Amino acid sequence: MKEIKLKAHAKINIALDVLGKKPDGYHDVRMIMQTIDLYDKLKIKSVSGPKIEIITNLPYLPIDQRNLVYQIIDSLIKKHHIEEGIEVDLYKMIPVAAGLAGGSTDAAAAILGMNELFELGMTMDEMALFAKGFGADIPYCLYGGTALAEGIGEELMFLQPFPECYVVIAKPKFSVSTAYVYRNLVINEETKHPDVDGIITSINASRKDIIGSLMGNVLESVTAREYAIINELKATFIKSGAFGTLNSGS
Repeated sequence: MKEIKLKAHAKINIALDVLGKKPDGYHDVRMIMQTIDLYDKLKIKSVSGPKIEIITNLPYLPIDQRNLVYQIIDSLIKKHHIEEGIEVDLYKMIPVAAGLAGGSTDAAAAILGMNELFELGMTMDEMALFAKGFGADIPYCLYGGTALAEGIGEELMFLQPFPECYVVIAKPKFSVSTAYVYRNLVINEETKHPDVDGIITSINASRKDIIGSLMGNVLESVTAREYAIINELKATFIKSGAFGTLNSGS
């Protein structure tokens, strides 16, 4: 039996802009993403017999075909004719449905783990191309770091590292459906778009104060309208000395 242990890091948005809706129904986005020190832990182990088993610390987390890690492993087993079974111990620390890419980063770690465990020989670019079929955020999660994501989130340009800082994350008790947010998003001439280019310039200059004043997420126009606690939390953070506050994801 072989096994590998991995950390799957969460991401936050420094900016999230939606430029419009594409003919295929997806939205054209422009966002800056950053990995942080919060992470899930995965232990991937080969076992005898053709099976995929996921064990997790969250009783409500799907552990069958609905789970992205399961889908990734199942696809790689078939693609590379792997004969062993796979057991995954997934310890979740990243809140679920919190805009922190918890599912995507676990999926990315599964690709990296399977590639190393079974010596599949996939390059980072090959893994990113494979990952794209399972979700637009997964290629970014493979690489991590500071990046500008465009298109539906799969077109990546890596930036200079974000200036070191502390990040405080608040996860209210409710969760928000991404589909609901995009369905209720209105983009028009009154929409306030974040200054993504200005943020990139400020990252290059390590000006956290300027970054904080430019941060923005157009999806807040939906979530903050539905949940008053979002603006309450943002105001509390600013009062407590934060240089900027932002919803992450939807």
